[in-house]
Amino acid sequence: MAIRAALLEQIYTVVAQVPTGRVTTYGRIAGMTEGATARLVGTAMRQLPAGHGLPWHRVINATRRVADHGGASEQQRLLREEGVVFDAAGRVPARLLWPD
Repeated sequence: MAIRAALLEQIYTVVAQVPTGRVTTYGRIAGMTEGATARLVGTAMRQLPAGHGLPWHRVINATRRVADHGGASEQQRLLREEGVVFDAAGRVPARLLWPD
């Protein structure tokens, strides 16, 4: 799926703002752009170039869980290193969602 460069820039700008120790969802990011959907945000995250430096690991799904993908265990590890906790069902507490 080809994503317009301007929309990619909007998505990546929002992702760059997610604070350490907090998470946001694909849908929340989409809501802060001009035309993205949650699915499109997920596609943008998968298309990040190597060495990008964006905190991609802070983007989770609407159920407040890490999406099931090849980097899921790495994502959980990075989040835990930042102090993000998970409940027994693998959900992040709602209090850690950004923006408030």
